Amino acid sequence: MDFTFTEEQQAAVEAAKAVFSGVAPDGVPSPALTPGAVAEEFDRPLWARLADCDLLSLVLSPQHGGAGLDPIALCLVLRESAKVLARVPLLETSAVAMAVERYGSAELSDEILPRVGRGELALTVGANGRTGHDPAELAVAARPDPAHRDGEGAGWVLDGVQTGVPWAQSADRIAVPAHTGDGRAVFALIPRDREGITLGEQISTSGERFAEVGLDSVRIDSRDLIDADGAWEWLRQLLATGTCALALGLGEGVLTMTSEYTGKREQFGFPVATFQAVAVQAADRYIDLRAMEATLWQAAWRLTPARGSTGVGGPLPVSGDVAVAKIWASEGVRRVVQTAQHLHGGFGADTDYPLHRYHAWAKQLELSLGPAAAHQEALGDLLAAHPLG
Repeated sequence: MDFTFTEEQQAAVEAAKAVFSGVAPDGVPSPALTPGAVAEEFDRPLWARLADCDLLSLVLSPQHGGAGLDPIALCLVLRESAKVLARVPLLETSAVAMAVERYGSAELSDEILPRVGRGELALTVGANGRTGHDPAELAVAARPDPAHRDGEGAGWVLDGVQTGVPWAQSADRIAVPAHTGDGRAVFALIPRDREGITLGEQISTSGERFAEVGLDSVRIDSRDLIDADGAWEWLRQLLATGTCALALGLGEGVLTMTSEYTGKREQFGFPVATFQAVAVQAADRYIDLRAMEATLWQAAWRLTPARGSTGVGGPLPVSGDVAVAKIWASEGVRRVVQTAQHLHGGFGADTDYPLHRYHAWAKQLELSLGPAAAHQEALGDLLAAHPLG
């Protein structure tokens, strides 16, 4: 079997490296020194460069001006973005766009996807529900609108709350998961300024602007609600896998930073990297990163369509592979930054040095992924329901 990446995927990585090479992780005020958000919105100049290099259209089909690449390519680019703490809604926009193209109407796809690829539209998604613990689709109710303003087709009315929505104040549309009266999970693509939407200010652990999105009888056209079977579940799994890619890239960036520091820092006339205690700790974190990488590519591969299906088959549902990736990513990224902080000593806490920013971002990613114990329990339930005999 050939586990190497395709030429197209490798080209995407090279393009991403070229774009992100000019990004400074400390380009905004430090979250440790800023009482509010570190910036009003995401990095618009970087967003424009991503569009110019066709990285925003990477996962769109040629029909909509894209390269037609897959979740693996997206995760490769996300990995590079996290190494420099790129402040752009690349995961949210790309994941929602892929879900719209896969499950949405042709009319909706033709309207928004070319604009996404050109960088004219930014998308985000509320995947945390009301509390961050319960399934996100249960936090919003969607019901048919008997007074649909156009009189054509069935409109919908949405009520509820989604918390911790990233970049909501800057995004043009918000993907909102919801449940219908018969218990189906759907998601709606809603303009940010639609009547009935309120945005409550929230600040992430990494210092970015989040929002609590309230929906009070928000009316949408039927084409803006995607109710295909498995659509929200697929998008949710893609978001989780993309977050694992961010955790991997951040961890690799931190381990590289630690290697460079311990190779220069001397004690008793020798670089501290030559001390066995330091080398063993760094080696353990390298093992963490390789496990994070292997489980990430397994999850991304399972989400990649094969011969017209919704994903590659396996002995367990794709949620099992995503759960394994989340277990390693949530614990691994925490261990990597903690070890880096320890090996840097007091220098790692210096706010003039970027390590503390990586620590804050790592904690935000860990919180987004959720506790490993919960994913282990979910994986156990899947194994009980699907014996691997």
